[in-house]
Amino acid sequence: MDISIGDLSRRAEVKVPTIRYYEQIGLLPPPQRTEGQQRRYGAAAVARLNFIRHARELGFEIDDIRELLALSDQPDQPCANADQIAQRHLDAVDQRIRQLMALRGELRKMLDSCDGGRVADCRVIESLGLSAAPAH
Repeated sequence: MDISIGDLSRRAEVKVPTIRYYEQIGLLPPPQRTEGQQRRYGAAAVARLNFIRHARELGFEIDDIRELLALSDQPDQPCANADQIAQRHLDAVDQRIRQLMALRGELRKMLDSCDGGRVADCRVIESLGLSAAPAH
């Protein structure tokens, strides 16, 4: 396989500037270039870019993806390190869910206390503290 950056972009469903960025930060190795300096990619680049895209969709940070890619380059190693990275990410997701649930509860409480009257009596505005803000 010998494809252009545009073809790689379409196959991996990643924008061209993102591909260049991943090359710049070392997630994708520098591609081969034609005599005219056009980037050329092979099947390994497509697979690696799909890996990166999927990891990003799952919310993994760039440093975690870098570690996971390094681990994937050593297929005979135990997967304990990959498990630790995934567990760390799951813990962060669980924490974010708890924060969002608390946020949801606070918003629900604000809305439930509103009786649909005037803005001067609005519990949402009052709860946010905007009614006490000094005028400029």
